[in-house]
Amino acid sequence: MVYEIADLRIKINNKFSFTDRFCKDYLSNDQDSAVDIEVEVSEDEFKKERDSVQNFSDGYIENLAIYRKICEQMPERNRFLMHTAVLEYKGNAYAFLGKSGTGKSTHTGLWLKNLEGAKILNGDKPIIGYHDGVFTVYGTPWMGKERFGYNGKAPLKSLCFLEQAKVNEISLIPVEDVAQRLFIQLLMPVDFIGVAKTLELADSLVKSVPSYLLKCDISDEAFRTSFNKIVKGE
Repeated sequence: MVYEIADLRIKINNKFSFTDRFCKDYLSNDQDSAVDIEVEVSEDEFKKERDSVQNFSDGYIENLAIYRKICEQMPERNRFLMHTAVLEYKGNAYAFLGKSGTGKSTHTGLWLKNLEGAKILNGDKPIIGYHDGVFTVYGTPWMGKERFGYNGKAPLKSLCFLEQAKVNEISLIPVEDVAQRLFIQLLMPVDFIGVAKTLELADSLVKSVPSYLLKCDISDEAFRTSFNKIVKGE
């Protein structure tokens, strides 16, 4: 079947019905025109994925391998996968990043609680695209275990790296210090050209989109601290 993901037409030749259900909100009305990407998981690729993931269905395992193959072809199309939770508010996207357990879900939940009109564009694995000097966040069917997100897109206005703390404070990260924080959040292709292109895009990202370090607890004050700085510029 052909799906429309990140403004690309992607044909997925899956064996298991899991992916049909998983990607249904992205199914293209046009199943006949040319596609940008076509993927299919080989037996060897399936076995390799299964060896790294335990106690999941064959359909789920195939689905993981499918997204990996899709993302490996994204850099040549000026796109890449970034592990981040992205909120959309008034047509703009705000990305929250951090190691597992730093509280991305908790903090984005505070935005949803306190800010009418805020919604999660993608909770974990959006595609980031670059065109005409603008970085755009695309929703994808792959949203994380909570399945928070929707089929949409919005220009990326900021990156916010989270750290747990007892006192809420936020500061702008110098461009030269952002790369090491961002690098671990990117999916790197296996080929040299793909890696080089991803790093090139990441370099452009940190130079054009402001990055913040938010040290926070789980209170409403943490939301106000991040919102006032990131959105209102105070």
